[in-house]
Amino acid sequence: MTTPRSLSDIPAPKESWRICAWFSWFALIILCILWESVLAPIKPGGSWAVIKVVPLLFALKGIWQARSYTMQWASMLIMLYFIEGVTRLNDPGFSAYLAGAEVMLSLIAYVALLAYLKPLKKQAKLKKALEESNLS
Repeated sequence: MTTPRSLSDIPAPKESWRICAWFSWFALIILCILWESVLAPIKPGGSWAVIKVVPLLFALKGIWQARSYTMQWASMLIMLYFIEGVTRLNDPGFSAYLAGAEVMLSLIAYVALLAYLKPLKKQAKLKKALEESNLS
């Protein structure tokens, strides 16, 4: 494989990955709200566990606007929801299915975020290498 010599040699991130990340992120927000308030709350009638959605809300706009910094920390944040989903897979009843959905949505978001960010990281590395070679 040849190494790129200029920034134009590296393909731009695919918008489809960003859109996939955003929709899975948004679907996870909806899932968590419905899960903890209506579908299978920890306590009957809903619970305060619905506040777990708040951190997801902070990243929603940044993912939509393709802000790389937001997407980077969002890719780490989403792992908390993956872990919660895996942990709650053993819950009784419908909650286990919701946990499975949470696991799937978090994995889709994670993969989509990383796939979108990969070309940006390559561009940043190459830009730094080109700057260092021009300085010497």
